[in-house]
Amino acid sequence: MEGRVTYVECPRDAWQGFARTIPTEEKAAFLRRLLEAGFDHLDLASFVSPKWVPQMADSEEVLRLLPPPGGRDYLAIVANERGMGRALVARNLTSVGYPFSISETFQRKNTRRSVADSWSLVERMLELARSDGLELVIYVSMGFGNPYGDPWSPDQVVDFVGRLRELGVRRIAIADTYGVAGHERVHEVLRAVAAAHGTVGLGAHLHSRPDPDEVRAKVDAVLDAGVRWLEGALGGIGGCPFAGDELVGNLPTEVVLPYLAGLGFEVGVDVGTLDRLSAEANRLRVQYAG
Repeated sequence: MEGRVTYVECPRDAWQGFARTIPTEEKAAFLRRLLEAGFDHLDLASFVSPKWVPQMADSEEVLRLLPPPGGRDYLAIVANERGMGRALVARNLTSVGYPFSISETFQRKNTRRSVADSWSLVERMLELARSDGLELVIYVSMGFGNPYGDPWSPDQVVDFVGRLRELGVRRIAIADTYGVAGHERVHEVLRAVAAAHGTVGLGAHLHSRPDPDEVRAKVDAVLDAGVRWLEGALGGIGGCPFAGDELVGNLPTEVVLPYLAGLGFEVGVDVGTLDRLSAEANRLRVQYAG
């Protein structure tokens, strides 16, 4: 065996842009089926303003309806201290994720806050998370480039991650929020970050067109850089609704996990369930996305 890959399934990312609200119990039932199939890292909720992401308004109730984590990781996204306050009292939560963009334009679009102002917020959230036994995960948004013309380079990503490490952030995922990066750039950036800061606690959250060859090429790029933390969503559904008009979907789990298993990696999930779960994810998309 090649070892284990940490794979984060992201139904929150899949659902957040849906126009119609999925009933709370239906969300929880789907998440329980993921747990039964062996998924042990779920990005499943967010504590943000219902004005901006109404789909996630019931996140506390969804978490309450799930079994205790029992060693699994239940993550929710927060965008400010108000959201962090909700996370601190939520039942069953184990991690909070903060999207911290290298792109000034996207940081303001996504969190209504500048990059400079966000550093002090990260320090405060890290302190609050530690005091409550939660893990803070930073998603380096637009980590592989951006469509706005904002400054970007691999060295900038390396420096950004270095500053986060100095603050004590242990889990950092580089995110291709807009799907702008090909597999060559994915490898270039991750290899540079890994060379400077190591691969422990380093992940990749990538978006892709629904082309299995492109998906596998991006997975190879991550693995070749030594990174063993990947994220995606069943059906390849999702993308940040604040990134642009054309959403580029997540890596499709039903492509990624069998590919990893075929390479000899331990994935911890019953791959025989993926077609059924993907069909269920797509049913939710058809019923509630528009």
